[in-house]
Amino acid sequence: QVQLVESGGGLVQAGGSLRLSCAASGGIFRSYTVAWFRQAPGKERDFVASISVTGNSASYAESVKDRFTISRDNSKNTVYLQLSSLKPEDTAVYSCAAGPVSWRNKLSSSYDYWGQGTQVTVSS
Repeated sequence: QVQLVESGGGLVQAGGSLRLSCAASGGIFRSYTVAWFRQAPGKERDFVASISVTGNSASYAESVKDRFTISRDNSKNTVYLQLSSLKPEDTAVYSCAAGPVSWRNKLSSSYDYWGQGTQVTVSS
C-alpha cells in the first residue's frame, strides 16, 4: 500500500504561484508513475500532469502547459507541482495519484493510490 499526502495549496491572486507537494509513504513509490488531477466544483476530475518513474519524462494538459511543472525527488518520496501564472480557472482541489502505469496515462481510473487533495483558490 502507498499512502499519499498533498500539501501546499492555498489562496493566491491571479498571476501568482504555488508549489504543491505529494509525499508518499509505504509501498514502492519510486516504481510508480505519479500524476496530478484537479476537480473544480460541479465539474469532472481532470488530468493536470504526470511524471515517469525516473522523472525524465512528463506529460501536461494543454491548459497548464508552460505554466505548471511537475518534478519528483525519489530520495524524499515526493512529487512536486509548481503552479505559475495562475488563473481563476485553475481553482480546484488538486490530488496526486500513483500507480504502475505509463507516464503517458491520463485516465484517473488507471491510478491505484490517491491522496486526499489540497485546495487551490485563485482570486481575480
